[in-house]
Amino acid sequence: MITKGQKINDRYEIIRSIGEGGMANVYLGYDTILDRNVAIKILRGDLSSDEKFVRRFQREALSASSLAHPNIVEMYDVGEDDGVYYIVMEYVDGLTLKQLLKKRGSLTLSEAIDIMLQLTDGMAHAHDSYIIHRDLKPQNIMIKDDGQIKITDFGIAMALNATQLTQTNSVMGSVHYLPPEQASGKGSTIKSDIYSMGIIFYELLTGSLPFKGDNAVEIALKHMRDPLPSVREDNPSIPQSIENIIMKATAKNPKNRYDDARQMHEDLLTALDDDRINEPPYKYPYPEHENDNTKNLKKLEDLENQDEDEEAIATKIEDKDDKKRKKIIIILSIIFGVLILGIIIVAFVIPAVTASKPVTVPDCSGDKISQCERKLQNAGLEVRTNIKSVHSSKIKKNRVVKTDPAKGRSVKEGTKVTIYRSSGEETFEIEDYTGKNYIEVQTILETQYGLDVDVEKRDVDASEREYDEQEIIGQSLAAGSEVKEGDSIILYIPNIVDTFPDMAGEGWSLTDVEAFCDKYGLTVSVKEQETTAYEEGKVIDQSRAAGSPIVKGQTLTVTIAKKPKEQPKPTTPSTDEDEDVVTGDTDTEVEQ
Repeated sequence: MITKGQKINDRYEIIRSIGEGGMANVYLGYDTILDRNVAIKILRGDLSSDEKFVRRFQREALSASSLAHPNIVEMYDVGEDDGVYYIVMEYVDGLTLKQLLKKRGSLTLSEAIDIMLQLTDGMAHAHDSYIIHRDLKPQNIMIKDDGQIKITDFGIAMALNATQLTQTNSVMGSVHYLPPEQASGKGSTIKSDIYSMGIIFYELLTGSLPFKGDNAVEIALKHMRDPLPSVREDNPSIPQSIENIIMKATAKNPKNRYDDARQMHEDLLTALDDDRINEPPYKYPYPEHENDNTKNLKKLEDLENQDEDEEAIATKIEDKDDKKRKKIIIILSIIFGVLILGIIIVAFVIPAVTASKPVTVPDCSGDKISQCERKLQNAGLEVRTNIKSVHSSKIKKNRVVKTDPAKGRSVKEGTKVTIYRSSGEETFEIEDYTGKNYIEVQTILETQYGLDVDVEKRDVDASEREYDEQEIIGQSLAAGSEVKEGDSIILYIPNIVDTFPDMAGEGWSLTDVEAFCDKYGLTVSVKEQETTAYEEGKVIDQSRAAGSPIVKGQTLTVTIAKKPKEQPKPTTPSTDEDEDVVTGDTDTEVEQ
């Protein structure tokens, strides 16, 4: 358990937790030697106990540490401290692209292009060093307040791909950004990262994912067979040149994609030139579905739809084997004759060889060890001195559970018999399953340990941090609790509840509010209030309290700051006495 103030490798002091996930926990730390804040990623669960993975992780992380680019998070250190495997990297104070998309919905065209130019530039640098990320997704891309992006998790992504780690019904990493060749079980190449970047570009412009499904297999199938939805249908103002970049990056056949990230970067630089905006749609020079992809697609489809009639399959197999049977009949007849002859010979030889009397192994279940030994010896059997122990929920501790050979077996007189005694009911300690995939944990607890596992949902605030829908966030039994077969445990998974942010406190504009309401299906009502306490155009109040749950169809009223109007300067009115004086002067002049 990592705690505040703890030092890793007697150098990195833990300040606080800044993120949790199924693979690792991330902490804000302080490097006491170089006097700087750092991010410390500590491996969790089975990854830390898998020596093969740890060795590969350390090797790949050290390889990735050679990357030096302004758009790639810099790795400072990789090591192990008393069984804790860690990686120390540059601390980036900002949001992930996923968090930004959740707040904003889609981004403007200029914002999306700026992010993609940085992303392709950073990946071009990695590809120049023959380093493939293999798990590019918005969750692995940080964005700072000044708009600079940082790509993270190079070492972990490479090591995970190399060991081919998977979770039940899901692929490690996000299947929403998975290239078709990876979904079909092939290796990753530079062009696999190109595909993932194309999906990210699509999501930045539309605010949604192109392919969705109820499970990983269904989504992987769509990546392999379904055409990518058009971004121009979603937003006709997007130029054809931009859609062409997305189409080329996300081609099913890698031959139709960009050769490398640098080529995609250069295409983005000129995408908004006048002579390119209305260029013709991109046409693939090679077929999108090759033969080997078709075979792999069929394998995945078989996993999803195993509904062929078993009787029909059996009939097909029978018909296919019918011809073989006829050829084999003659050979079998000869072999059968030889076997009969061999049985006759053995039947006469065995009585001469086995002259000893057969003995039936007695039943010792529940007996004391001494009683069982006497039974076996009285039956003419020899007892092995090495007594073995096994767990049993039915037999009392130190009583006989079974023998080997088993009771009722007919054996030769003098056969050695091993006694198994009960070591009592088997118990084991509950681990801390927080952050792990509940399907994987449930399967292990039910099949290997015989526990009764229930899964319940708990409401969580999605604004606090990003949750995975299958992530365990709590358990009814604390880590270290002893349980036995038949005991019950409840695993709690997140029931993700989106809540209203503090729009005034975060400095939201009306544009931000409108994008937020469009994303969640809310009706927005706007009021204005003259004030000098807030910047003009910023939110100063909202009708739905920050932290309250979002319900589709609600009306959100926001008050926007408006600059006060300038008051006109007062004018001095004329008096009656002045008017009399003027009149008097005039009359005098007339009389004269």
